[in-house]
Amino acid sequence: MFFSFRALLTSSLCSGLSLCILPLSSAQADTSDLMSRSTLTGDWGGERQKLADAGVKLTGDYSSETISNLHGGIKRGTRYAQQIRIGVQFDLSKLLDTPDAGVVQIIVNDRRGHSATEDLLGNRLSAQENYGGQYTRLTEFSYQRNLFSPDLSTKVGFMVMGTDFGGMPILANFVSAGFCAHPLTMGSGSGWGNYPTAHWGGELRYNVNPSLTLQTAVFQVNPEYNMRSSKAFSMPSNGTTGAILPLEAIFNNDDFLDGQYKVGWYYDTSDAAKIGSTEKSSNRTGAYVLMDQAIWKDEQDPESVLRLFGQAATSNAATSPMRRWYSIGLVKQKPFASRPKDSISFGYGRAVLNSRTRDVQEAAAGSPGEYDMIAGLDNAEQMLELNYGAQVTPWLLLRPDLQYYIEPGAFFGKKRGNALALGLQVKATF
Repeated sequence: MFFSFRALLTSSLCSGLSLCILPLSSAQADTSDLMSRSTLTGDWGGERQKLADAGVKLTGDYSSETISNLHGGIKRGTRYAQQIRIGVQFDLSKLLDTPDAGVVQIIVNDRRGHSATEDLLGNRLSAQENYGGQYTRLTEFSYQRNLFSPDLSTKVGFMVMGTDFGGMPILANFVSAGFCAHPLTMGSGSGWGNYPTAHWGGELRYNVNPSLTLQTAVFQVNPEYNMRSSKAFSMPSNGTTGAILPLEAIFNNDDFLDGQYKVGWYYDTSDAAKIGSTEKSSNRTGAYVLMDQAIWKDEQDPESVLRLFGQAATSNAATSPMRRWYSIGLVKQKPFASRPKDSISFGYGRAVLNSRTRDVQEAAAGSPGEYDMIAGLDNAEQMLELNYGAQVTPWLLLRPDLQYYIEPGAFFGKKRGNALALGLQVKATF
């Protein structure tokens, strides 16, 4: 088991790097050192910077997550999933030589691989944040610009709602989708859409002052067509069931011990079936509170900081299988003086099952013994994650990872042993 897992980790790293190296053959040799430049492919002999200066910025990255189940769950084994993302930004102010003309952004996303959660762990909280929608698709085609002043901006187009709402950058330090990067009640209980699934929508953002930002949006809810691989580049408008409207307030604390707090609420106009009933609910709502706060910082070295994060979210009682989500954790940035860009992250999360879902599971039991088993399950799945993010070069990050799931079968009415998983995340910027 150990040797097969080690071989797969090596394979995942090598396959990812081989994909990243592909552009090098067509680019001019870069004179900067491979270990110190900001991207794997460098500046392409100066051509990349020339394009950016002219208003065309090209981006690309690769990530993979290899997870091995060591104990509990469904069975032992290892699964690998990867994502490749290619994007381009057109700065129209530079291209058209017109002040404040806005930015057009296009992103194409490709996901491949297999799910450790579905195949091995049998839990609800995906162990791989880059698993889901394993095909190539258009993830964003948007236009963004200021309105009347730099404090008021808008963004419209075909894009991912969760890119700008309901998340925090600090949560990207985790491998499991339980933490990275939104409370999972959102997608479970409404038409909320997270990466990489895009919808038609429009956003409005207003910076009231340096400490407060308000934003809102309206997005299409399209649960069927937008998930079809056959519609990956068609930007469908048919199949719409309603619209979702989020409201979010962002509070920024710029003191020495800085922090950010988000309070949000959303309303989905779609009809949805009530759990355990033939009736339908005429709408779905939810709310969340997010926190990222520095609780210690070295006065002599401000990059050495310990941050505390927390999430609390609730969703519609009538329609959402995941009723509530809670998480809390710590991220230590610059854990060692010699490793200024590394991090150590630890998190705990609890996903609470809707009691109506448990009632349905109990009613479907085929025997008194099965009923007793289901009734004896916890009403929540819990998880813990500990990882170390090693920034090997400015463009390459390796994140060894441990995940532990308590009551992994709770959401499915299954008795499964607590699961311990070992993993490796690889991130590379082209």
